[in-house]
Amino acid sequence: MRVTRTCRIPLSELEWRFTGSGGPGGQHANTSNTKVEVRFDIERSPSLGPRQRSRLLERLGPVVRVVASDERSQTRNRDLAVDRLRRRLADALHVDRPRRATAPSAAARRRRVESKKKRADVKRLRRRPPLSE
Repeated sequence: MRVTRTCRIPLSELEWRFTGSGGPGGQHANTSNTKVEVRFDIERSPSLGPRQRSRLLERLGPVVRVVASDERSQTRNRDLAVDRLRRRLADALHVDRPRRATAPSAAARRRRVESKKKRADVKRLRRRPPLSE
């Protein structure tokens, strides 16, 4: 399973468990194990580098568990579970670029002041006229 460009996890490292899905469904749902649970042990995985392992442990904990019981087919639920696990791992491995502070441009400051003046004019025109003597 390819998580990112630099991270690949063999499917043999995933633990699978299949159980019956809950809820209504009749005889088919009562007899087939379509609910899929996938577990991935981050601490013991040999395919992760030290930086990847520490980032995943910090953000997700030692074991990641994903459950899929949306579909009536075990195969589709299996695909859903793998996709959810891949997305969760990729999101945890993502490193945000540091934000650089910037100042608003002169045009932006000008537009801001103009919009404030327009808003003030609108509010001023809504007022009652002063009582003339």
